[in-house]
Amino acid sequence: MGRMSDQPARWTQANVYPDMWADPDDDPRNSDGVSPDGELATLQDFLTNYRMTLRMKCEGLDAEQLARRSVPPSTMSLLGLLRHLAEVERDWRNWISDGEPLPKLYGERDADFNEAVGEQAQVDAAYADLAREQAATDAALAEHPDLGERLGKDGFAVRELLVHRIEEYARHCGQADLLRECIDGRVGQ
Repeated sequence: MGRMSDQPARWTQANVYPDMWADPDDDPRNSDGVSPDGELATLQDFLTNYRMTLRMKCEGLDAEQLARRSVPPSTMSLLGLLRHLAEVERDWRNWISDGEPLPKLYGERDADFNEAVGEQAQVDAAYADLAREQAATDAALAEHPDLGERLGKDGFAVRELLVHRIEEYARHCGQADLLRECIDGRVGQ
C-alpha cells in the first residue's frame, strides 16, 4: 500500500519528452526561424519568452489555485506574482521619467502579494493590469532604441533597464515553477 500524501504527484503535459513542461513542437516559445539580429532584438526576445513562460505557469488553474500561498510565512502565490509584475512594470516607467512618479497599482508596499485573493474578478484584473502595464512600459522604451541612452532622474541606461526586466521575469519564473509544482505537480522547463 502506498503512502497517502497531500502533495500532488509530479506530472507534465509533454509526451515525447516526459521531463519537459511541453513538447518542443508544441512550445509557443520555440520558433523555427533564426535568432534575432542585434542586441536590442535579442533582449526583447528574451523578455517576450519569459513573459510567455510566466503565463504558461498560470494556465489551467482556477482563482483559488492561483492565489494559493507557497509556505508560511511567505505570501507568495502565482496571482501575487502576476500582480507584482504589473506593479514593477509600472515602476520601471518611473525609472525613465523625469516627472512625478506613477502611483502604485495596489496601494501599500507588498499589497500585490498580501492582498491577492482567490476571486476570479481579481485574477481577471491582474491579467488586465499586467498586459496594460507591459504595453505601456514597452511603448515608453520604444521611444528610446539607443541602449546606451540614459534616462530619468538617476540616468539609467536603456540596456540596464531591459536586462533588469529580463532578470525580474526570469527569477519569478523560477519561483512560479515551484509554486505550480506544489499546486498540481506540474513541473517546468
